[in-house]
Amino acid sequence: MSSLNSPVEITNETLSQIPSAVSTPSYARASLRQGIVHIGVGGFHRSHLATYAHELCEMGNTDWAILGAGVLTFDEAMQKALDPQDGLYTLISRGPDETDVSIIGSITGYLLAHPDAAELIAAIAKPSTQIVSLTVTEGGYPIDDATGLFAADSPVAGPNSAFAILVAGLQARQEQGHGKLTVLSCDNIMSNGHAAQTSTLGEAGRSNPDLVAWIDANVSFPNSMVDRITPATSDADRTWLAETYSITDLWPVVAEPFRQWVLEDNFAGERPPLEDLDIIVTDDVEPYEHMKLRLLNAGHSCLAYLAALDGIETVDKAMANPSIRSYVASFLTHEAKPVLPPVEGIDIDQYNASLIERFSNPAVGDQVSRLCLDGSAKFPKFLLPTLRAQLGADEDSSGHRSTEGSSIQHSALALAAWCLYLNGTDCAGNPIDIASDPLLDEAKSFAAAEVTEPGAFLAFTQVFGDLGHNEAFRNAFVSAFGDLRERGVPSAIESCLDSE
Repeated sequence: MSSLNSPVEITNETLSQIPSAVSTPSYARASLRQGIVHIGVGGFHRSHLATYAHELCEMGNTDWAILGAGVLTFDEAMQKALDPQDGLYTLISRGPDETDVSIIGSITGYLLAHPDAAELIAAIAKPSTQIVSLTVTEGGYPIDDATGLFAADSPVAGPNSAFAILVAGLQARQEQGHGKLTVLSCDNIMSNGHAAQTSTLGEAGRSNPDLVAWIDANVSFPNSMVDRITPATSDADRTWLAETYSITDLWPVVAEPFRQWVLEDNFAGERPPLEDLDIIVTDDVEPYEHMKLRLLNAGHSCLAYLAALDGIETVDKAMANPSIRSYVASFLTHEAKPVLPPVEGIDIDQYNASLIERFSNPAVGDQVSRLCLDGSAKFPKFLLPTLRAQLGADEDSSGHRSTEGSSIQHSALALAAWCLYLNGTDCAGNPIDIASDPLLDEAKSFAAAEVTEPGAFLAFTQVFGDLGHNEAFRNAFVSAFGDLRERGVPSAIESCLDSE
């Protein structure tokens, strides 16, 4: 579709001017109640939970709306995008052969809680608020990865952090007698509900120990598994929307058509009728979490740094590279699948095949740089459980353990690629704009040491724990790092695949 009309700036008043090819909210937004407060409004939240809420409103099955909130300085950009648009935004769902464009209306307000969180604290305390949901990234939880305990000295803990503000809101809720609440994590971490609970109770315990018992009795933390590839929005996406559909949107969202949400039915108070949509509401989320984190998320992290070292900028172009495509498929089949706990009702071979197709979708244009964010937070959660299981270093909660011998070459190569990437140049000698990371300074220091002291990177215990002492892993890592430095990505992948 194309149009010669001047682009329409989306607001409540201009919805009637939106081209008919774009679906717009059919429900009365002014009559919705803000039953959900969401902290961390980014692309994924708007392609996932906010879209599900919108669809329930479209069905007439709920009047639930979302009050968005940001707690960081850079969240001001989202406020400046959503406020002039009355919380409306465009969702561009791009498949290989078809693109769907919709205006989403479920976010009906936005609060910037930096530097003053008073309004957000009050919103959490309101009796109408039944759910506080979160997308604060894998690195946004103040938890020690080695112990699983609250880390009071974490850079994401303490005053003005997301969990400190949440605790202040819960305290206000307790004092005002407004009752039960659900804290719903939508982040890509294993047992994300337990992570949110540990973070919340940890913050409460050091600021107001008396609040801990009230939280235990009145607040639930369901686990969930979330999935929808949502790349960062580019100026090209904004231009395409304006030129193709005559819509001006300060911050549209681009996503793949596929989506998945598996949710533990553990809500302290009210909840929307989520089961009316394609959401799996279950008593046991864990098997689905293992599947998604160890296959999709680990697959993404494994290809990301190899692609970056080879000068590749998008995931679909990485998958068009025969070496990288073969490597990803082999990792899923030979390394991740054999130590994955069973997932009822899921054919893992079919799931892995669908991942190859999704990663290869040229319409999404997912950025390799996005996947390179927060390596120190992602690898311990996505890849190292597979590595540990293959080495027999531990077993998962189901007691599943490999009995066919270890296969660790793919994991070792992915981690070696991360290490080389942290040194700041790709395999052609071009400088790399290293993505942000919660432990970036430490990561770069250990990576620099690896160049002259083989195996030094594995002393990065905040990521690897005791794995650096495992001789088989150490040898595989050092060999993979040497292959990458001396011979480049295709040859290093060839050596990896030859080892199978």
